[in-house]
Amino acid sequence: MYTTVGRMTWLPLLAVLLQLLRACRTAPYSNGFFYHDIMNGNGNGEIYFNGVRLHVKALEAPIFAARGTNVTLPCHYYYEPRLSAPRRTRVKWSRLPVNGGEETDVLVAIGLRHRSFGEYKGRVHLQQDSEGEASLVITQLRLADTGRYRCEVIDGLEDESSTVELELRGVVFPYQPTGRRYQLNFEAAQRVCEEQDAALATFEQLYMAWEEGLDWCNAGWLADGTVQYPITQTREPCGGLGLAPGLRSYGPRHRQLHLYDAFCFSSSLRGKVYFLQHPHKLNFTEAWAACEQDGASIARVGQLYAAWRFLDLDRCDAGWLADGSLRYPIAFPRTNCGPPEPGVRTFGFPSRHQKHGVYCYGMR
Repeated sequence: MYTTVGRMTWLPLLAVLLQLLRACRTAPYSNGFFYHDIMNGNGNGEIYFNGVRLHVKALEAPIFAARGTNVTLPCHYYYEPRLSAPRRTRVKWSRLPVNGGEETDVLVAIGLRHRSFGEYKGRVHLQQDSEGEASLVITQLRLADTGRYRCEVIDGLEDESSTVELELRGVVFPYQPTGRRYQLNFEAAQRVCEEQDAALATFEQLYMAWEEGLDWCNAGWLADGTVQYPITQTREPCGGLGLAPGLRSYGPRHRQLHLYDAFCFSSSLRGKVYFLQHPHKLNFTEAWAACEQDGASIARVGQLYAAWRFLDLDRCDAGWLADGSLRYPIAFPRTNCGPPEPGVRTFGFPSRHQKHGVYCYGMR
């Protein structure tokens, strides 16, 4: 009786043990890592755990390019430890705003498929010439393309990014319409720069211009909504004698209410600026028509500055420009052609009935 009772007592326990053994054979072993069985595997049921680290690297130094050219913004990613099989990744490029607001989507790619957005549509593609490369190629660079770009790589488990700075080579010039200073709020400053084939300068562009000798005692808007001006020669009306040379800053100002000048930025040209050889002096209306008759258009201020800076345009004759101002470029200073420094000389905004020469811009 004792033996029978003992045998009957152990039978349920044996059944429980057998069930536990079967469960151990089928249940996955857990070592504290989080496993995720994803479609990014090699098709053989491989799984990855979150001990893998994704790294994204972009170029730390700024990349310089010129308007109208193509540029590649390098970006590479890799994993530690190295994977035994590739993962499907999603790459996103975006441009960080200069003056606040949301990031601008540039391109999104998964494998060989990609989509570009907005002003970048049709001008960007992904370069993937080597393992882990996700570089962005921008063609036909525009003035508005300057700025900081983010390269973001997403694989479902990890999301890492890095940034790279794109700077256009160009020239900064102060601008005030109709010869009187401090008439522009922020939006008007953006508009007048665009009308002169330029864009509001960034802080970095103004700083570089100051390093190259730009000295201007009138405050102007920058692309980030701040108001500043560059001083290389200290003087009492321009911050006082006690301040060292540098950029004087008013900081961020109210974009609708406050009025200042503008600092514009122009880059290299696809066409040519030239002084029109004409038998007679011309008033403004005649000058505009004469450039059109020559198969060109009357030059804008930004185009004249770019031609002076990049092509050494040098002419000691004042000529009309599209905004109604009268200017001339001097790359090689000499007697009777203004100050001893190179630059674009201006006579302001004379009466449009006066007779002068004209600078044209064309693809000749």
